[in-house]
Amino acid sequence: MDDLIVLSEVCRTYYSKNDTVHALQNININISRGEFVSVIGQSGSGKSTLMNILGCLDTPTSGKYLLDNIPVSVMKESQLSFIRNNIIGFIFQSFNLIPSLNAIENVELPLIYRGIKKSKRRQLAVDSLKMVGLEKRLLHKPFELSGGQQQRVAIARAVAAKPKVILADEPTGNLDISSSNEIMDILKGLHSQGATVVLITHDNNIAKMAQRCIKISDGKIYL
Repeated sequence: MDDLIVLSEVCRTYYSKNDTVHALQNININISRGEFVSVIGQSGSGKSTLMNILGCLDTPTSGKYLLDNIPVSVMKESQLSFIRNNIIGFIFQSFNLIPSLNAIENVELPLIYRGIKKSKRRQLAVDSLKMVGLEKRLLHKPFELSGGQQQRVAIARAVAAKPKVILADEPTGNLDISSSNEIMDILKGLHSQGATVVLITHDNNIAKMAQRCIKISDGKIYL
C-alpha cells in the first residue's frame, strides 16, 4: 500500500510568557491508504494536538506533514481550508449537529460549501443516511434522535462526499456501550469498503478494534 499520511519529525510547541509546552515531539507516523488506525492517549498526552495537525486545524512548529503527497505543513490558511472541506471527513465526540436542521439538512450542509448542486447533494445525503441505518429518520431533528443516532448522522455527514480520510475524534466518548459498538461497526464497515480511518481515543477497548494502534504519551509516539 502507498502512504496517504506521512508525518516526519513533527513537533508542536506552544510558547507563553512563563512557559514553553512541547505538545508533540519528533512525531513520525506513516498511515497507508485504506488503513484503519487508532491513536490512543490519555488527557494531556498530545492526542488532541496530533488530531488538530492531522485534520489541518493546526500546523507543526517544525517537521513535515504530507497528506496524499500534498505538503500541508507549509500551506496557508485558505489552502488548509480547502483540504479540510474536500479531503478530510470529521467525526467529533459532541456530534456538532445544527439543532434546527433535520438529518438530511445536517448532512447536506458541508456539501453546500463544496459547491455541490442541490439535487446531487440531496441524493448524497440520503444515500449516506441509509448507509448508517437511518433511512427512517431522514426528517428527524437532533432532539428527536438518541445519542447513537445523532452520531450516525454525524458519520453520514462526514462521509457523504467520500473524503480520502475519515478522522474520528473520540466518536464514542459520549455514548453507552451498545451505541459505541454500533458506531465502531459502522467505522469498520467503512474501512472494509476502502476508507482510510484514523480514530483518536482514550479507550483501550475501542482502540483495539482498529487494524493498528499507535500510542501517544507526553507528546511522543510509542508504536
